[in-house]
Amino acid sequence: MAKYRLVLLRHGEGAWNKENRFCSWVDQKLSSDGIKEAQNCGKHLKALGFEFDLVFTSVLSRSIQTAWLVLEEMGQEWVPIQSSWRLNERHYGALIGLNRAEMALNHGEEQVKIWRRSYDVTPPPITESHPYYEEIYNDRRYKCSDVSQDNLPKAESLKDVLDRLLPYWNEKIVPELKSGKMILISAHGNSSRALLKHVEGISDEEIINVTLPTGVPILLELDENLHPLGPHQFLGDQEAIQAAIKKVEDQGKVKSAEE
Repeated sequence: MAKYRLVLLRHGEGAWNKENRFCSWVDQKLSSDGIKEAQNCGKHLKALGFEFDLVFTSVLSRSIQTAWLVLEEMGQEWVPIQSSWRLNERHYGALIGLNRAEMALNHGEEQVKIWRRSYDVTPPPITESHPYYEEIYNDRRYKCSDVSQDNLPKAESLKDVLDRLLPYWNEKIVPELKSGKMILISAHGNSSRALLKHVEGISDEEIINVTLPTGVPILLELDENLHPLGPHQFLGDQEAIQAAIKKVEDQGKVKSAEE
């Protein structure tokens, strides 16, 4: 019997997910498909009888919008939401805005996979000449963060994401979990992968093979020491989920002529 249960969720599809671009810290709303994904997720969680006491999100709109839509479908709009930059997507540095398939054509699929999925490889940092630098670093939301804007990352590996996420997990989320609250974390592909790596003890080598589709809730069942009682569970139609995982994996591949 699980002592603690936690639902982890990668936000619904965003506009740049649809365009196959590295979105990262650029603030994007959900696409029309992403809105449907979030609503369907809420419907499914409601049908399964989940009742949340607290929701954690990043400070990026697609994470927050997903949480809103899920709670609305569940009739739980009143549930408090806490947001932190520490749950943000991985900072892809100079790769932000670039198309993954075009990069695979120019740099090779293996290099793009390493940039996207490896644990400790950091992409080239963003510089002031980057077209999205000012948009990110002049954004008012980061003036409210617990670090100065000068100390915000300019590029991150997955290891860096875990390093900045762990203090928030340990100091903010874990105490709420241990108090008996049912928690939903509406985050991003890489912040969710980093958290899964920590909780489930996934190795540096194996994490490259962990892929999370958009809008699919993940159930974690933990013992009194917050150790998993089994592997994480994708909730929903398993065939559709596997197809969604393949779609994400294919984003870093060269498009065939037929496509």
